[in-house]
Amino acid sequence: MLFPAILFMVGCSSVKYTVDDGRKVNETLLANLRLMGHGERALRPAIVRSAALRDPGCSRQWELPFSVASSDAWPEDDRVAWVRALQVDERLTVIAATPESGLQIGDKLVDLKGYRKNDANKMLLELAELRDDGEPFPVKTAGGRTVTVKPFEVCRGYTRLAPPLTPAYQDFHWLMSIHPLELFVPRITPDEALWMVLWTQGLSEEGGARMKTYHYSKEIVSTLFNVASLAVGVNAAAQAAKVAANQAAQAAATAAAKSAGEAAAKQALQEAARSLAEQASREYAQKVGEEVGKVMAREAGGVLRDTFMMRVGLSVSSLSWVATTVFDYADRWAYDRIVALGGDPLAGATLHQKLLDRGLVNNAFVFDELRLQSFAALARQTRREEMLAAVLKGASLDVFALKLTDLPSALEDAGLQAMKAESDDLMPASGQGGGGLIDAMLRMPLESGAE
Repeated sequence: MLFPAILFMVGCSSVKYTVDDGRKVNETLLANLRLMGHGERALRPAIVRSAALRDPGCSRQWELPFSVASSDAWPEDDRVAWVRALQVDERLTVIAATPESGLQIGDKLVDLKGYRKNDANKMLLELAELRDDGEPFPVKTAGGRTVTVKPFEVCRGYTRLAPPLTPAYQDFHWLMSIHPLELFVPRITPDEALWMVLWTQGLSEEGGARMKTYHYSKEIVSTLFNVASLAVGVNAAAQAAKVAANQAAQAAATAAAKSAGEAAAKQALQEAARSLAEQASREYAQKVGEEVGKVMAREAGGVLRDTFMMRVGLSVSSLSWVATTVFDYADRWAYDRIVALGGDPLAGATLHQKLLDRGLVNNAFVFDELRLQSFAALARQTRREEMLAAVLKGASLDVFALKLTDLPSALEDAGLQAMKAESDDLMPASGQGGGGLIDAMLRMPLESGAE
């Protein structure tokens, strides 16, 4: 299901649903809606296909064989655009479905196991709860059909798309990743769609521990400052620092307890929080500091030399910065598993080249030079280096492609080797990268289990 915070707004629906009366609508919105629909129709079969992996080592989430959207509470002209682009009105409307689901694009869901509301947001939340129960459940369409929906399990890491009003948005979390709509400007193959899904799941599996460490450390730091802002006196502030700080932080808090003023205690608290953050996330925070410095200091240059962070800068959340440190791990995870599902392991390379040829590089699926080298090493290990060289046919890659077969058979984690630069400010607490849409949605029933 598409993320509810953007596509499904609370509002008052009417029994008179929007129809396309031919009026002029926002053409940019219309194009983005169509692009989103194209992406959903490509991804949903790939998500179903990924369920056959049955990887015993990955965490699990429940999924549905269809996705829905609603125009509830959108402006009137924009609701017409929804109808024109995707047949979507104020009700939960199917915008992508596999043949096995029993549903069709354009179906309106009006009853979910006996639950009926005119509020599309409430219907969406009910649908999410039914999905996460994992048991088959009946739905009724506006056309009078009753269909039994069967949730299925996949590896953790929902693959979702940016909303049509902000098509370039992207965010990475261990439960879900949001990708920009530009991925679907070129016509992608089923294997390329499967690569997107497996890569997103691989990001969760390979980077989940790092992201959780950063997330919970950040939450502890935030809690410390909140407690300190409510505490009265030096000792209370110092004690708040001691709760979560490491040995170095405790030393700072002790110094604060001995100071005569609360201002000094607050400063010590900040030092304690900073020390905790450094200990918990030094490895990837150093890379963040290094990358952010490059963003500020470097002019746009060759795409292959620009990492994802250099391309997107501060437009993604700080948690997403952490995720970038395991992009190459996600590449390997997807490469190793796509063959088991009958897919082409070079689908990641063909997708990369399609996007690169069109200059669509502000996304996670265009390799930078280090990731491309690692990918080439995988291709060589599986005797596909000549095929990879043929895929990389773009003029900007010709010279590099000739060298692919000269790469060593195994590469150390070059991304982690780059984390040697020291930075005084490792974890910005605010700004554009300070938080993401996914973090804001953690209270929604997006995941199965207790994680």
